[in-house]
Order: sequence, then structure tokens, then C-alpha cells
Amino acid sequence: MRILFVGDIVGAVGRKALKTCLPRLRDKYNPGFIIVNGENAAGGRGINASIVKEFYEWGVHGITMGNHTWDQKEIFDFIDKEERLVRPANFPPGTPGRGLAYIKGKEGELAIVNLQGRTFLPPIDCPFRKADEIVEQVRKRTRYVLVDFHAEATSEKLAMGWHLDGKVSAVVGTHTHVQTNDERVLPQGTAYVTDVGMTGPRDGILGMERTSVMQKFKTSLPVRFVVDEGKWHFHAVVIDLNPATGLAQSIKLIRMDEEQLIFE
Repeated sequence: MRILFVGDIVGAVGRKALKTCLPRLRDKYNPGFIIVNGENAAGGRGINASIVKEFYEWGVHGITMGNHTWDQKEIFDFIDKEERLVRPANFPPGTPGRGLAYIKGKEGELAIVNLQGRTFLPPIDCPFRKADEIVEQVRKRTRYVLVDFHAEATSEKLAMGWHLDGKVSAVVGTHTHVQTNDERVLPQGTAYVTDVGMTGPRDGILGMERTSVMQKFKTSLPVRFVVDEGKWHFHAVVIDLNPATGLAQSIKLIRMDEEQLIFE
């Protein structure tokens, strides 16, 4: 069982990178499942129905979200119908959508769980208690469990990795848009990385046009952030799972940019 997980896709540039890279990565790695974080896919904030459809047409099997889930208001029209689109499971009870999805593949069924951290983010329900509740449920159905922990603090992400070690196949961090160099298989068999990184504009700041972000830091005045344009970079991980246990055998970072792809 092999999973390709693609870090936060930001705007039109990120979607272009995904469309460009997926055929090459499928040929190279032959993943059984392709999962992407899409919470920044529509203009840097949220996702819409046409982008969801586009991702599926390109071969994506499941989409995770995060704190920008509700930024595109049309999501309320379709999120309950999209069985492969998951928003953070620790949003309050009664929130539209789902925090858990089961995706069927040739090698088995993968459970995708989305959770959101609380440090430096809105104080929603406890992600650790919600993780325990969900993992107990899904392990009765499948041994393959991928958790996208969408969180700001590296310490909170590390805590979730250790909390779920041996209980899930992988804990992959998203949200901060900077790929971390700490990928590993934890002692009890869970693949972990603090942040997968982002897929989108390479020369902005976290995908946003850098001049406005710099102005915000230098002046502390209100500034409108817009998605940057130009060349892209692409960040992902490939995770191999043991079919006997559902736990991880390896995790590998993928890091490419547009110029590298052109000259290869």
C-alpha cells in the first residue's frame, strides 16, 4: 500500500503544479491513493465545487481541509454530498460535512481523518480526544489510517504524532506551508512529518504576494493578501505501508519546482 500525500495547494499556481506533476509521480511511484490538502485551492482561501471536480478528474482520491474550510461560501451547497472531502473532525458537533472518509482502492480501504490544532488557531474541540474517538472506530473497519493534522505549532503536531504512534498508519502535518526535514517512522510504526509543505507559488510568502506580507510585518497596518503568481514549487510525501499491520515501512519527502521539472 502506497500513499502520495500532496501539501497545501495554493491558488491557480498550485493547481497548475498539481496537474503538471501528478502524471509523472504516478508513473514513478505508482501510488494506490493520492490525497491532497485543498483548503487554499480557491484563490488561497477555501475550495469550490469546480476545483473539487477538477482534482478528481486528475486522479485525486481524497481531499483534506483546514481552518479555511468555510471561506468559499458555496461549500455549504456541496460539502455534505462530497464523501471524499473531509474537514477537521474536531469542528463542533452539527457542523456540515465530515471529518472522516473511507476510500476504496485495489489494495484495501484507506480511512482519511482530518484534525485541526488549537494552538494559535481558534479554540475548537480537543483534537487529541477526537483522534482517540475516531481511531477506535476506524480500526474496527480498516488497518490503513491517514491523519492530516492541520495545525500551527510544531510542538502540537509532534505531540499528535507521538500520541497516535502505533495506532494509525501516518500523521502528516499541514497548514504552515514550509516543508520540514523531520520525516520518520516513529518507534511503534507510524509515519510522521511535521509539515508536508505547500504546492503553489514559489517566490511569494507562504503562497501570498510577498510585498503585501512584508508591508504587514513592517507597518502592522491592515493589508489585503493576494495569491502570488509566477513559478511554482511542489511538496509532497510518499508513504509505504505494511499490508499485514497497516503501519508504515517508510516515508519519503518530495520537493520539486518548475525549473527543475523543465530541465529534467
